[in-house]
Amino acid sequence: MQQKIYQHKVSPERYDQLLAAKTERLQGLMAPFITLAPQVFASAAQHFRLRAEFRLWHQDERCFYAMFEPGDKSTAYEVTDFPIASRLINQLMQDLLAQIQHNELLRRRLFQVEFLTTLSGDALITLIYHKKLDEAWQQQALQLQQTLGFPVIGRSKKQKLVLERDYVNETLSVDGQAFHYRQIEGGFTQPNGVMNQNMLSWARQAAEEITAQQGQHDLVELYCGNGNFSVALADKFRRVLATEISKTSVAAAQVNITDNQLDNLIIARLSSEEFVQALRGERSFTRLQNVDLSSYDFRTVLVDPPRAGLDDESVRQIQAYDNIIYISCNPETLSNNLSVLTRTHTIQKLALFDQFPYTDHIETGVLLTRKPAHD
Repeated sequence: MQQKIYQHKVSPERYDQLLAAKTERLQGLMAPFITLAPQVFASAAQHFRLRAEFRLWHQDERCFYAMFEPGDKSTAYEVTDFPIASRLINQLMQDLLAQIQHNELLRRRLFQVEFLTTLSGDALITLIYHKKLDEAWQQQALQLQQTLGFPVIGRSKKQKLVLERDYVNETLSVDGQAFHYRQIEGGFTQPNGVMNQNMLSWARQAAEEITAQQGQHDLVELYCGNGNFSVALADKFRRVLATEISKTSVAAAQVNITDNQLDNLIIARLSSEEFVQALRGERSFTRLQNVDLSSYDFRTVLVDPPRAGLDDESVRQIQAYDNIIYISCNPETLSNNLSVLTRTHTIQKLALFDQFPYTDHIETGVLLTRKPAHD
């Protein structure tokens, strides 16, 4: 096995050039629908990523963080630092390695390490093994947790040992307000925390423009996760009903509702298809037994779908709303969806959020409003 030192391809001096290329690409994809230049939110050039995972490679009597070239698993590249990750991740990388390097029980058959951090200074470390974790491991891990100062989780096949907690607590500052979030280990969170704050601020401004023109009404959000957008938008609407199918995400969202002292936000564990069935009165759900859907005045919908975008049925569903706030992580599938949505709606706002500098990834925000009946 060869070993090399891994140098992450971070070129801060080229960041503006790379962002300009992304902007040009997005404008090209949006050209059939709008000539408006996107509002561009630039990322920090370094230390922007709040989560990271590494293979742990063992060689002789030492171990190290390793990465591999795509398609080549024969050469391990040692990772000594990771400049795109948060400063806290970089510190924990060194602290953890120093503690396990000569601890046979913690090091043996450890093959992956995951770090989850927050802008507010919290962190969670997950150690993933090719062995069963026993009480002896747990005692050593408790000492490791105390030394590192942050919670540790142990994972192996069909096993998860939570020594303290399996989440981090995040506080985001958006438009001068503090929003509190529980982020679950293994659950989806926006990896670039500062960019997430920009996305939430942009969505809040879009909501303000909508309600200024149309008056107070209710928001429905599909694919809400842990309530990232719902929590931040709750004060902009009369009421918010959000849906999410993941039990763990819904549980975190319920905590976030309480922590942010919100009384106008309900999270229902439903798929978007089930919600539409309930809204049409085609099916009833015990998870909505205390929710009177007929009392809602839904005029705005927010969607933040996976990379595959919205399927045809979901596109038809959201066309029923006067206003659509669409957060996209894939401009190609967004373009496909817009080819249908722009038959009934007009794009009012367009934004590029650079969640992943130095990659081709583009995060986009679009606000659409219904065309007048005579159009």
